[in-house]
Amino acid sequence: MKDIQPYGGNFIEKAFEGEAVSHLTPDELEKLTNAFYNYYEEEENKVHKARARNRAKYLMIFLFLRYTGARLSEVLQIDESRGIDFRNSEVVLRTLKRHSKKKKNLSRVVPIPEHLISDYLRIVKLHPEIEGKAFKVKPNNFFIVFRATAKSVGIPDTLAHPHILRHTRAIELLKSGVPVTIVQQLLGHASLATTAVYLKYSATEAKKILKDRGMI
Repeated sequence: MKDIQPYGGNFIEKAFEGEAVSHLTPDELEKLTNAFYNYYEEEENKVHKARARNRAKYLMIFLFLRYTGARLSEVLQIDESRGIDFRNSEVVLRTLKRHSKKKKNLSRVVPIPEHLISDYLRIVKLHPEIEGKAFKVKPNNFFIVFRATAKSVGIPDTLAHPHILRHTRAIELLKSGVPVTIVQQLLGHASLATTAVYLKYSATEAKKILKDRGMI
């Protein structure tokens, strides 16, 4: 995959116009995750170390989006020195989108998998120059990398944007039985009604749930 050049203007904002609640399937999510690892690793053993460092950043950003359900703007503001608790596998995210003016500068603590901590430490050891700057990239650049990587594994254009990971994580948590109030807290939703949107199931899914639980 060719490295990208930044798009200018309001490219990202236009991509979200009329966005509906949708999500990746587990198979699509796995393919996309593997594709990001491959995107990084295909450059790691080459001479162009600067390109490998950039790809390391894109991989880290993708993984933190995937496992936190955070907004891209929130991940890009992670303070590595104070925001990542390596011992307890947690990350502090600044909650940026709030409706009340009294709730500015709120933050939330989101648990993350231990293997994500291991990946971060491994990559920073390989590329010590990015320590403290692992999440410092231009949003448009990441958007373009995400779109190209998603397309490379057959994900439709309508799902090929970083915010789809937020939807996907919400659905993943709820279907795993995590209470909706905890999902609200993890995603940083000001209103439970916002989180409840993800509780909508198709008729086929609803029928399967009822059958699995012996209700029909």
